[in-house]
Amino acid sequence: MTRGGSGTVRVMRLATFNILHGRSAEDEQVDEQRFADAVAALDADVLGLQEVDRNQPRSRHADLTAIAADAMGAGEHRFVAALSGTPGATWTAATGDAQPDAAAYGIALLSRHPVVSWSVIRLPHLKSPVPMRFSGQWRPELVRDEPRVAVVAELDSPHGRIHVTTTHLSFLPWWNQHQLRVLVRSLEAVPEPIVLLGDLNMGAARAQAVARMRPLATGRTFPVRRPTEQLDHILVRGDLRAAGGGPVCLPLSDHCALVADVG
Repeated sequence: MTRGGSGTVRVMRLATFNILHGRSAEDEQVDEQRFADAVAALDADVLGLQEVDRNQPRSRHADLTAIAADAMGAGEHRFVAALSGTPGATWTAATGDAQPDAAAYGIALLSRHPVVSWSVIRLPHLKSPVPMRFSGQWRPELVRDEPRVAVVAELDSPHGRIHVTTTHLSFLPWWNQHQLRVLVRSLEAVPEPIVLLGDLNMGAARAQAVARMRPLATGRTFPVRRPTEQLDHILVRGDLRAAGGGPVCLPLSDHCALVADVG
């Protein structure tokens, strides 16, 4: 990939990756070096991560955001907890007041470019279990969704000031659309260009229609072994154009990453 030269605008790689807390679908284990190698292989300038652990037993109490920052050479990074405690066990919705080393789970945004400002948007979440019918089941079952959050960075990039946000929306089809609308409304006053990247848990046509944004990259990202659908997206509003990109499947997670090279 051309990284720029005299008189040219440098290509900037954007990427999003649901990392399944660093676990591999091959052996169900979390290996810090394998995780670092996967992040390095993406060679992203700006990277959004979802399903990120901090100080969790299942990921060996690692700070996955810090590992990813070191692997990609990101001088700027921010982990934002969606929940405090342990997923699948005891947890509460995060408020942003937890200690830096407390067990948490959420999202992260990392950048090789300087960040001018950060902001956090806490999205509406369902506080009670709701019925959902899964494929192959006759009867719905009650499921409990997790809190959801977005983080926004204003970057000083080779393409000027841009705003990048990453999020991980609900798996409930009707609720994730509501969350996306809330997020987009929260960004209305933000100057363009605005990039939204993350696991939106919906297909390409729906994501673009609800967000009223256009894609910088497309392709099937889930499940990782034989992808059949696109759940992960890089969308933009404003004057940024992609020079290439698509899914990148790595020996990690149940999702493929998605990258877009902005030229």
